[in-house]
Amino acid sequence: MGLEDKLPSGVLLSTVEGLAGYMRKSSVWPATFGLACCAIEMMALGSAPKHDISRFGMERFSASPRQADLMIVAVRVSQKMAPVLRQIYDQMTAPKWVISMGACASSGGMFNNYAIVQGVDHVVPVDIYLPGCPPRPEMLMDAILKLHDQIYDEKLGPNREKVIKEVEAAAMAAVPTHQLKGLLA
Repeated sequence: MGLEDKLPSGVLLSTVEGLAGYMRKSSVWPATFGLACCAIEMMALGSAPKHDISRFGMERFSASPRQADLMIVAVRVSQKMAPVLRQIYDQMTAPKWVISMGACASSGGMFNNYAIVQGVDHVVPVDIYLPGCPPRPEMLMDAILKLHDQIYDEKLGPNREKVIKEVEAAAMAAVPTHQLKGLLA
């Protein structure tokens, strides 16, 4: 019933991209950036045996950005904290990914004022948005698993550059949301 029963004569063929994607997704080390209520839920994911994220190669939450490749932003980001967040992101080694955890990080939440950044995507590029106020640890685990799928399917080298150009071209050709019809009832 194992993998060896499904392989003809014990030979496994793959691509370098597939192997690199598998290794990357299996060893993601998160850097925590949490200062508010969502951070408690993030700590619950990392510390409770109920969730056991070590099965996914994430047993080490890092306080050092140089040893992390995933930033989980679980905080409402103030204008004064935004440069610090960007500095931590810049210190992370490539490849790096970002999860925006909670309504405050994703869109400013209920804090619609001049002091709070209205979405962490104004400061760092975000790969996964996690809704909720605060989102449950199970939701964060689901977001991490979805990020693992993205990491596994990520292209390398010139293939990656081609995909990035295609995505940018599609974004530039998209109709702005204020021109879309039929969104409001």
